[in-house]
Amino acid sequence: MQKTQTYNEKIERVLLNINKVIIGKEEAATLSLVALLAGGHVLLEDVPGVGKTMLVRTIAKSLDCDFKRIQFTPDLLPSDITGVSIYNPKELEFEFRAGPILGNIILADEINRTSPKTQSSLLEAMEENSVTVDGQTIPLKTPFFVMATQNPIEYEGTYPLPEAQLDRFILKLRMGYPSYQDELEMLERTSRNHPIEAIHSVLNRDELISIQEEVKDVYIDRNVQQYIINLVTRTRENPSIYLGVSPRGSMALMKAAKAYAYIHDRNYVLPDDVKFLAPYVMAHRIILTSEAKYEGMTNEEIISSIVKTTHIPIRKEFLE
Repeated sequence: MQKTQTYNEKIERVLLNINKVIIGKEEAATLSLVALLAGGHVLLEDVPGVGKTMLVRTIAKSLDCDFKRIQFTPDLLPSDITGVSIYNPKELEFEFRAGPILGNIILADEINRTSPKTQSSLLEAMEENSVTVDGQTIPLKTPFFVMATQNPIEYEGTYPLPEAQLDRFILKLRMGYPSYQDELEMLERTSRNHPIEAIHSVLNRDELISIQEEVKDVYIDRNVQQYIINLVTRTRENPSIYLGVSPRGSMALMKAAKAYAYIHDRNYVLPDDVKFLAPYVMAHRIILTSEAKYEGMTNEEIISSIVKTTHIPIRKEFLE
């Protein structure tokens, strides 16, 4: 990882660890940590084979967290995720067998390949940080972070996530193909053994939980909060947008901006933090009108246009 920005010392250790395995994807790694530190979850949409699974595994190993993978298929049941109560004849009572959702870092692979009923069992956990099995509410582990993946080019046999469920993800990311040099370096590093086998944790779970609490204390000026609301309001007024960003979206942008500021070793949010994160937080939360879709517009283009034309508050402390 090139030292082009100032990072929090603890977070930089994690990013350097990730870069040993995932080459040339510093932005995707940073944004994934933004979501994790903000207490949110990530939807990673990209083609197979670009390192989505490896990114999640590397984050989990770097943070000494319990990693669980859920491979979503059409026949997957909600109980396969949450767990199930099984009768024990010796004890004459039911025993709860925990599902993979009771981990720290969860890879929900190809989430759009399973039924809406099964999808909702995961998304309930993401929203409530608990699951309900046989009428009993079971709290999830802390920290709890879901990175869900989906393939953008295959639609047969899939169940696209509805807008209400997309709104649960704080960020939506894409990794993309590596550059020529990055892919060449990847071949050199993996010619004998995979580099993930050689990395070790650089933070533990307690340190991560402490950092998540510190992120909440990052200062955000009222002017920056107004900037967030201005961006969100413009999505609701834009004639090309049928459904704008919800209040959950404005809170997500604020939380993400705090985490981004913390990662860059600041205890205050800059308007540029909000400007950078807005497309990742807002694009998947809007629905375009039929006319806009017919004209070939995309969610990302509309959000980028709104960001470019929305006034950024400037104060003296932001210029120092």
